[in-house]
Amino acid sequence: MGRSPLRRVLVALVLSCALLMSTAACGSSDKAATPRGAGNGAAEVADAVAASPTSSAEKRKFAKTRFVADAALAAGATYQWIVKPYKAGKFKKGAKGRKLALVKAGLAGAFTYNRLKAASKNAKADPLLSKAVAPLTAGIDSLKGLATKLRKGEVNDSDINNFQKNITGIKGAGKDAGAPVKDKVPSLSDLRGGAGG
Repeated sequence: MGRSPLRRVLVALVLSCALLMSTAACGSSDKAATPRGAGNGAAEVADAVAASPTSSAEKRKFAKTRFVADAALAAGATYQWIVKPYKAGKFKKGAKGRKLALVKAGLAGAFTYNRLKAASKNAKADPLLSKAVAPLTAGIDSLKGLATKLRKGEVNDSDINNFQKNITGIKGAGKDAGAPVKDKVPSLSDLRGGAGG
């Protein structure tokens, strides 16, 4: 029972402070006296949105930048972890390091598909990119199941060519829209962590 009076005093103190803080925060309803963002009116929200530093041109620029970054990672992953080992014969039955090469290629396939979808989505914010990338969406969608085929070692020349064709198409679309794409090889940890994001 020795703690009960102390607890009551603390609760009373906290409540008193809260009451004082809330009455101190209430003041004149004059707009000049109210600091920006302190109220909750629709006019203040509209003012905050209007004052946003991100213009339409900046959004397009950032979309183009994100497009280039996503497409570069997709191109790098495709070449480093899919095309290069395939051409070196690492996916053939009996090849040394085949299992590891197939796991890496499967991760790269999922990563590439994810980054190409993200690049395609980012392209929609820029009129030139949007027009250039639109015809490629069906090709990008066709890559969806290839990661599983890669992991299982069931790919053939046409599957690998499909990856290359889509990467070449995205690079060409970027170049035509003034957003040139250069391969950027992601690390294995990027492949493991980046396929979902």
